[in-house]
Amino acid sequence: MSTARRQVLVFRELPEDQLARITAQHDVTLANPRQGAAQKSAFEAALPRAEGLIGSSYPITPALLDTAPRLQVISTVSVGVDNYPVAELRRRGILLCHTPGVLTETTADTVFSLVMATSRRLVELANHVRDGHWTRNIGEDLFGWDVHGKTLGILGFGRIGQAVARRAALGFGMPVKYHNPRPVDVPDLLGRAVHTPLDELLASCDIVVATLPLTDATRGLLGPREFGLMKPGAIFINGGRGGTVQEPALLQALDAGHLRAAGLDVFATEPLPQDSPLRRHPRVTALPHIGSATHETRHAWATLATDNLRQARAGQTPSAVYRGG
Repeated sequence: MSTARRQVLVFRELPEDQLARITAQHDVTLANPRQGAAQKSAFEAALPRAEGLIGSSYPITPALLDTAPRLQVISTVSVGVDNYPVAELRRRGILLCHTPGVLTETTADTVFSLVMATSRRLVELANHVRDGHWTRNIGEDLFGWDVHGKTLGILGFGRIGQAVARRAALGFGMPVKYHNPRPVDVPDLLGRAVHTPLDELLASCDIVVATLPLTDATRGLLGPREFGLMKPGAIFINGGRGGTVQEPALLQALDAGHLRAAGLDVFATEPLPQDSPLRRHPRVTALPHIGSATHETRHAWATLATDNLRQARAGQTPSAVYRGG
């Protein structure tokens, strides 16, 4: 086990207790390149001596890796790794760690809250009260739609997709269909979640939830054809990655009235541009990518990322090495 102090570059804010765990063993530079030119310059200046990186939400490009010849491990404070050139990291022998598992239930809560919010028009009706328009009992023009008993389709059936399926099938009596490269054996969902071809799922489900990672195969997967296949009056929810959706096609389906509503926690560009029609669209419930944004989960997230970094720097196998494609 190595006990030497190493150069670690922290490029995202960490909880104080987790930062203290790193600084107790290593020489740390704090520089968040998303916080202006000075921080970006400090980040780039620290790369040549960095042996370990920990952070998230900033693209680590091959060009940046060229300036970091001593780099041995990156610990991302996230499950997704689309900000990292995975093949290039492997070629260079740089270990990539991530944080699966700790945010599964919290993200599934957020996804299902969007199912509820869009179906029952919760944000719209809360604003109806706030804006002083609730002066008598509401009429049918403001009624929502039931969630219980509706058929839910899930695109992507990893941990989060399965957790959403449990909420739907076991809590709300919803028939569940899912599309995944292969069937998944989940004992407590046996007979309650059915592996289904994509086109059949889109055409038969009342609510479609995407929990997809962003890969070459899923980038832009949901476009005019796919939204056109969905049932008239269906609802679309995206809690995976914004880049899996062709947003102009989604807007067209909403504007045409083909889709009833959309609930979105992720977008192709984040933060959502000020001029994006998705910001104020009457059929869209938009959230600022809060899938895992609870105090408990974010601390657990940072703790696992810190564990990964410390274990790697000590010559141990980290708890969560990214082993995907």
